[in-house]
Amino acid sequence: MWAGAAEPTGGSPPLPPARAGGFGAVFEVPLAEGAKSLSHIIHQGDDKDLPAGQSLDVSAPGHEGWRPAGAEGLPLPRPAATAADADLSKARAHWIDRDTVAWQAEPSLRHSLAFSAAGGIAYGNGDLTGDPRLIRLVPGTLSEEQRRERPHLAAYPALKVDPRDAGLVRDALRGQVAAVARDAAGTLVAATGVQLPGVLDDLYAKAATATLGPSGQVVPRLALWAPTARKVELALYGSGGRTERPVVHRMRRDDESGVWSVRGLRSWLGREYTYLVTVYSPRAGKVVTNEVTDPYSLDVTADGERSRLVSLDAAAHRPPGWDRLAKPAAVPLDRASIYELHVRDFSASDATVPAALRGTYAAFQCDGAGLRELRALAADGLTHVHLLPAFDFATVPERAADRTEPSCDLAALPPDSELQQECVARTAAKDSFNWGYDPLHYTVPEGSYATRPDGRIKEFRGMVAGLNRAGLRVVMDVVYNHTHSTDVLDPIVPGYYHRLLDDGSVATSTCCANTAPEHLMMGKLVVDSVVTWAKQYKIDGFRFDLMGHHPKANLLAVRRALDELTLAGDGVDGTSIILYGEGWNFGEVADGARFEQATQANLAGTGIGTFTDRLRDAVRGGTPFDADPRVQGFGSGLAGAPNGSPANGTAEQQRARLASYCDLIRIGLTGNLRDYVLPSGRKGSELDYNGSPAGYTAAPGEAVTYVDAHDNETLFDALAYKLPQDTPMADRVRMHALSLATAVLSQGTAFVHAGTERLRSKSFDRNSYDSGDWFNRLLWDCAQGNGFGAGLPPRGDNGARWPYARPLLADPALRPGCADIEAARARYGELLRIRASSPAFALGSLEEVQRRLSFPASAEGVIAMHVDTEGLDPRWSSVTVVFNATPSEHTQAMPSLAGRQVALHPVQAGSADAVVRTASADRATGTLTVPARTVAVFVGV
Repeated sequence: MWAGAAEPTGGSPPLPPARAGGFGAVFEVPLAEGAKSLSHIIHQGDDKDLPAGQSLDVSAPGHEGWRPAGAEGLPLPRPAATAADADLSKARAHWIDRDTVAWQAEPSLRHSLAFSAAGGIAYGNGDLTGDPRLIRLVPGTLSEEQRRERPHLAAYPALKVDPRDAGLVRDALRGQVAAVARDAAGTLVAATGVQLPGVLDDLYAKAATATLGPSGQVVPRLALWAPTARKVELALYGSGGRTERPVVHRMRRDDESGVWSVRGLRSWLGREYTYLVTVYSPRAGKVVTNEVTDPYSLDVTADGERSRLVSLDAAAHRPPGWDRLAKPAAVPLDRASIYELHVRDFSASDATVPAALRGTYAAFQCDGAGLRELRALAADGLTHVHLLPAFDFATVPERAADRTEPSCDLAALPPDSELQQECVARTAAKDSFNWGYDPLHYTVPEGSYATRPDGRIKEFRGMVAGLNRAGLRVVMDVVYNHTHSTDVLDPIVPGYYHRLLDDGSVATSTCCANTAPEHLMMGKLVVDSVVTWAKQYKIDGFRFDLMGHHPKANLLAVRRALDELTLAGDGVDGTSIILYGEGWNFGEVADGARFEQATQANLAGTGIGTFTDRLRDAVRGGTPFDADPRVQGFGSGLAGAPNGSPANGTAEQQRARLASYCDLIRIGLTGNLRDYVLPSGRKGSELDYNGSPAGYTAAPGEAVTYVDAHDNETLFDALAYKLPQDTPMADRVRMHALSLATAVLSQGTAFVHAGTERLRSKSFDRNSYDSGDWFNRLLWDCAQGNGFGAGLPPRGDNGARWPYARPLLADPALRPGCADIEAARARYGELLRIRASSPAFALGSLEEVQRRLSFPASAEGVIAMHVDTEGLDPRWSSVTVVFNATPSEHTQAMPSLAGRQVALHPVQAGSADAVVRTASADRATGTLTVPARTVAVFVGV
């Protein structure tokens, strides 16, 4: 009947094809009496059956088959599933709640969920092996709510759990689960693994209110959420070291929440522990017992090898005065001025700190050069220090003896040499430096920053106290969007804590294994961790890394949880804690593909801030990803100081780009308000920024305004690329200050990378996350320079720009001296004092900004900003800022100031900068005169 036959038995010519499918063609022949399906026609048990060991390849093109006349309603036989059709290493089916499975399988087939407590379901010889039990599935549809909650599955066919099998669901989830599709004859057509987070969230919703991790003031309790585990035990260690055998304690499962718990003895405090989780692992393809640390750990041993059971209230973990710590006054986001600082950078290169304390939390309690500088910045008006990741991360050995530093004499090498980066790379994996965006334990301080890992809790708190006493509140950089690897969290509840793609593989768009805060218990972990840092470590703010990979709902839950904290009940006023982060929109979650994200535009109206790249790019020029880094911007020479790079385009293109940049800066100065109306009549939301609205906030405090951060080149390095190479250092310092002024004098949060006020350079390293202390030096002593000329930056992320960097690094004129560094620091301090001097820079709302703030017409390359402060500022009736980015003096017409007493701001009138002191106001006409490459601030009395 197949293949080589040109016509059916008896010589009848074949009929026209009735159906196309995996067959080459299908023809109709008379139906045999009693046939139930076409398989009955092919195999009648007579001598025409295939001999044993032979088979028909019905899927191969070119073969022919006949369907009996009158058999139109009977199913065609299907080829048995191949290994590709039944790939159980993938998980293409999504069990989204206790009743519903979404799977792109053909609806006409018969579907079921096969499960096995012991595992062992596998594919072989065209079918599944392993003797699984079945949950029958029937055709259904996704409800509108289900489609809305999971837009990436909205077009999937839905299958419903047969009510007769609903009682099997909980059992199924504690073993291997596979989705199975068969034809009417029972032939396996397809099979796949199953993604379980949705059904786990549905069945075990009670866990959302459970207390997890260590708890109990007198009698310790430990609790772990592991609903799919067959068994969980507590492995309790003494003090016998790494090779010690633990005492194993049984843990009890709560069937409603999926939480396993055990109560212990007070003598357990201080002891190390892990959990032994016996669970089916899709990665291993079998039931395994994983020894894991506690995701809610409060303390861990060196390198996070084991958890340690501690009471954070114990005297051993509290530095002197911790209970009586007085904090600097809280400020809202729109009044905050934030300094982004790496814990190790702060003191690693500071000779005024004892050598044993350099690079540690303890350095923040030493009266070294760094802390003196932070106190001075606080006096100028800095309000917060933002610490790069200081939770327990994976990429620095925590025992000093395990670390290896570069052995080369790096300072002796030429400023444009490749040798420095080669030497740093040789020890990068084991040296003392990493940015720390590699989470292991979210709620434990990093041990490599402690003088000894076992003292991390007390020393971290001492750092917070030291910063508070210096007049600064503390922000933590938190990284809940990914883990260092799937070895973190996944062994506890396989397939749950990380976001899976359509085929069940782990998404890695963040860099590493993406977590899934849209899942109930990952979202809970985020909230619980933040609250612990706020209560137990007195953290004053949180910066969320890649916040756009979080649901907006998750950030709002964090906000609500913090707002519930009170001084009386929790020792902290949670409403004073600020939240901001990176609201970038990319990856598998982009454009709301999975949920409403915590992105720039989506967070409008929430009071949660996001970094605004609009003003950053307009001031610096181009984007951080340009092939040619010489694309100029408002602060880097586009207004009258061309550098000759063809990347800047024609003169006409440069003028058009400058005009566009000026509008982006103007809307940035308002706090990136979407509904602010510019002089052109366009709203902020109507300005274009790379295809997105430039203005997106509902209130100015929702914009974090900056011109550099730890990512990408420092401001000094960006200007080194972009300004003409022969630009004198004095003019570079002026353009540096002008660029910083656009952020400091904006309505939003003012944000600066540590050392930028001192012309900090990373020798053009645009991604110094693993570039060692050498490329990340923060030099408080100007005699040591600013870090420029430390050699070519590491090849991996910077090699393509070496041809641009090499001649600049070799140019001694681009290395600033003490006078230059001190001038830059003084200008930044003046800007902070000006910002703090008047409510003009923190108007607070769209209505106030629209009513009071305007942008008078100005010349090309100049931005004028006027703020009416009548009835708002007790000293001044107006504040006018003129940003002159051109190489020429500018006269700014201000008819509204004619006849009024206007003067240079007292801070600038007393400045050591003789150039800015020449700025003047003509009382008769109101005209303001501003020197070249200068920002001048005028006040009306």
